[in-house]
Amino acid sequence: MTALTDFQRLEAQGSWRAAPDAPLREVIVSVGDATLVLSDPRTDRPLSHWSLPAVVQLNPGVTPAIYAPTTTGEDETVTIDDPLMIEAIARVQGAVASHRAHTGRLRNGLLVLAILAALGWLVFWLPGALIGHAARIAPPAQARDIGQAILTDLEHGSGAVCRRESGQAVLNWLAPRLLGPDAAIRVVPGPLGGARRLPGEIYVIGSDLLQTAPGPEAAAAHLVAARLASTDDALRQAAVQHAGLLASIRLMTLGHLPQAAMQGFGAAMLMNPAPRPSDADLLAALAERGIPAEPYARTIDPTGQTVLPLIEGDAFRTTPPARPLLTDEQWLALQQICAG
Repeated sequence: MTALTDFQRLEAQGSWRAAPDAPLREVIVSVGDATLVLSDPRTDRPLSHWSLPAVVQLNPGVTPAIYAPTTTGEDETVTIDDPLMIEAIARVQGAVASHRAHTGRLRNGLLVLAILAALGWLVFWLPGALIGHAARIAPPAQARDIGQAILTDLEHGSGAVCRRESGQAVLNWLAPRLLGPDAAIRVVPGPLGGARRLPGEIYVIGSDLLQTAPGPEAAAAHLVAARLASTDDALRQAAVQHAGLLASIRLMTLGHLPQAAMQGFGAAMLMNPAPRPSDADLLAALAERGIPAEPYARTIDPTGQTVLPLIEGDAFRTTPPARPLLTDEQWLALQQICAG
């Protein structure tokens, strides 16, 4: 970033609009090594990353300046009135344009070697590096979009997400208590072999966990197990790897994947059993949430032989939790979430 060596402050306030019809939101705009980062001023959590050389000013020469990650202006935009930040962005873009316009001339031999080296780098290293980078920098909103795309693909084999309002209200109440403040739980009619965690803190269970169990404890424990068994970073990495190199570049530059990028990912996911955390980690997490482990264990092995450590380590094996996980009315509403 030699184009920015004269600047001491590379942060400014801005007004961000996530979509053309979305409300304005105050953000902190900062310049990274090659990106423009938009962050929540209250939590410092990144909300979006833009490729700095690709950023365009939709109203050239006007202040406050309106920027977008694309030339169409149909995606997200940010408005900046800080002259120093506007100059910094213009300086970088000018440096990029100058660099492209004044490429040096190389001797023929060095040129051949450089091309061969670049081809080797492109073939063996760059695709994986770009895919990994795209997965790492995806902000929460993009991760949720990826998870939703996978859920849409899952629906082809498991049926459409069950949307009865009374049942979904129970899931919305339960999700932050079991999985965290940003979690969302969805139910599909078909069996999934347990709960599945998707990027963006989306969790999916099959209605069989609700219909065949005497209470909500088994489904709840499966959801907790899904949370412990994988990280959002790993899930995003797998999803972007499936999408491929060109889709990863689009994610970094435009902020979203192509519509069909996740096609087949859901089916491939269901070919493998749901991942399980260690028994010790799961028992501790269930005990903390007041959820018995035995109902979960019995869904894995009704005889209990292969899951004996889970049954014997159940903190509520002899004494039930002080409070039920759901009331009878909530449990009934949840069981009927897939009813027409």
